[in-house]
Amino acid sequence: MQTKKLYWVGIFAISFAFVEATVVVYLRQMYDIQHLLHDIPAFDSMIAFVEVGREFSTLIMLLAAGWATGRSLQTRLGFAFFAFGLWDIFYYIWLKLFINWPESLLAPDILFLIPLPWWGPVIGPVLIAALMVIGGGLAVIAADYGHSIQFSALEIITLLGGLLVMLYSFMENSLSALPANVDTLSQLRPSTFSYHIYIPGLIVTVYILMRAYWSLGKIKPGVVGINFI
Repeated sequence: MQTKKLYWVGIFAISFAFVEATVVVYLRQMYDIQHLLHDIPAFDSMIAFVEVGREFSTLIMLLAAGWATGRSLQTRLGFAFFAFGLWDIFYYIWLKLFINWPESLLAPDILFLIPLPWWGPVIGPVLIAALMVIGGGLAVIAADYGHSIQFSALEIITLLGGLLVMLYSFMENSLSALPANVDTLSQLRPSTFSYHIYIPGLIVTVYILMRAYWSLGKIKPGVVGINFI
């Protein structure tokens, strides 16, 4: 039963989130960052390169954890999504415990720098992370019962569309500044977050995933995997 491995993957993700949060605490102390929007230091090409490398390595580690744990494409992606979501949620939990930040779920945060700076309220990535934890966990559980999660071509396109819409809402400021050099992008600060863009993308994504899981009861047990039909 691969479901039992969710416990150990969860421990890894929560511990990794602790490490990630401590890095942020160190950076804030070193650069005396009290307010994320006003106290970011001047652009440093070396630090920027290291930070992008750290983010990329984080993604690789979470994906590798899922790939090493699962036995099929469905369970490997399931474990990877489960780990990523739990890591992201506990990253904010640890920061709240360490430095009492974020002060609320609506607090703005720099989410990623790959491929452009992402900005958004904390609740944005947290909702997506919660969806990844639930979806990834259910994918692993379904596999243990011999069910494969199936998406039609239209559902795949719709799902990707929902994800791209949410991605755009986070990168709207950076995209609107293009063409711009790295220095200019690093100095961007978010305006108001486009909830009217983010929320429809989230709803579409949730709907397509729910359709896939609802259909499990209609599928006969068979080869575990993600089928694109």
